[in-house]
Amino acid sequence: MAMEMKEVDIVIVGAGIAGLTTSLGLHRLGVKSMVLESSENLRTAGFALTLWTNAWRALDAVGIGNSIRHHYPLISIYQATSSATGVMSEMSLDPKRGYETRCVQRKEVLESLVRELPIGTIRFASKLVSIQNSGFHKLLHLADGSTLKAKAVIGCDGVNSVVAKWLGLQNAVHSGRSAMRGFVKYPDGHSFEPTFHVYFGGGTRYGFLPCDDNCLYWFCTHNSSLQVDEDMQDNPVKMKQFVLSKIEKIPPEAVEVVERTQLDSIFFAPLKLRLPWNLLLGNISKDNVCVAGDALHPMTPDLGQGGCSALEDGVVLARCLAEALMAKPRKEIGDEEEEEEEYERIKKGLEKFGRERRWRSFNLISAAYLVGFIQECDGKVMSFLREKFLSRFSVGVVWKMADFQCGELKIS
Repeated sequence: MAMEMKEVDIVIVGAGIAGLTTSLGLHRLGVKSMVLESSENLRTAGFALTLWTNAWRALDAVGIGNSIRHHYPLISIYQATSSATGVMSEMSLDPKRGYETRCVQRKEVLESLVRELPIGTIRFASKLVSIQNSGFHKLLHLADGSTLKAKAVIGCDGVNSVVAKWLGLQNAVHSGRSAMRGFVKYPDGHSFEPTFHVYFGGGTRYGFLPCDDNCLYWFCTHNSSLQVDEDMQDNPVKMKQFVLSKIEKIPPEAVEVVERTQLDSIFFAPLKLRLPWNLLLGNISKDNVCVAGDALHPMTPDLGQGGCSALEDGVVLARCLAEALMAKPRKEIGDEEEEEEEYERIKKGLEKFGRERRWRSFNLISAAYLVGFIQECDGKVMSFLREKFLSRFSVGVVWKMADFQCGELKIS
């Protein structure tokens, strides 16, 4: 017996940061949505993330910034140091100058978003398999055999997005680098100042910063090969040994952060990105379908902007889509004409989102790759240029990309 088809106005695919922020933004504007999540519960892989100024502006826009920020100290200094020569570039993150940077546990961000959503918004264990046209709607076929009929479909389903594939966007490509991330707890507290430390050179970029008085988050990105990745990705002992072998020349207190990390608190991932020109030439939206978050702009983590830009996406997308849905239809038109008019409004709203986010996404992907290349390249010429000129440049790029206003949740 065929399963019953359910009609839903807006379906958001993926209960990550982008999907939940979009749903909450729509909720704040009086628009209902359904969020599909393929897993059985919220996925919190990655331990923590750095939220820069632009992210806090977005969190404030959806009304949850204050509920999160008071749990985490402000990071006051960003410090980038050559692991070979000790040459250091430093940037003050004084909030009086408009900076706001905190390292936040990813789980708390997701749970804070979920708490503000109406009960039943998220449908877990719901994996999207395919999308089919149906007049002014889209039919979403799920792995459990059920079908949803939607007026709008938002793909926030990550790097390997089914929705991005439907739009015709090319697959994300491997950057030639991989990352290991760790989270370490200090039951009796640690002695580190609220500083974002980064060490670079020799094909490796290692950094750490405090989340609070008892926790630190660290990362290590490196030039990689498929063979090395395959050997390590399911073996935390090898991951830890590999990171320690790459950071031997940095101060011992920085090495100790990795040494005391428990094996179940180390995470590995190859680093992928969408080729920037694919964003300029490809479809961010088509008809009543679009993508956001990592489904739109997967990037390397060198700016710390993956989660931040997903929050931006959610605010901008909610505003554009709510504005389209809440516009009043023309008077004295039939049901079919009204349906077509609503479809056109949704299409234009998603196109507006695409226009607002295309160049921002292009710049983020390109700048992240450039900063990573500058900091990790081990060639003699690049090493010389980095020590003399480019280290300070890369620090400046990090802040420039973070100083972005996504706007408020208001519709005209």
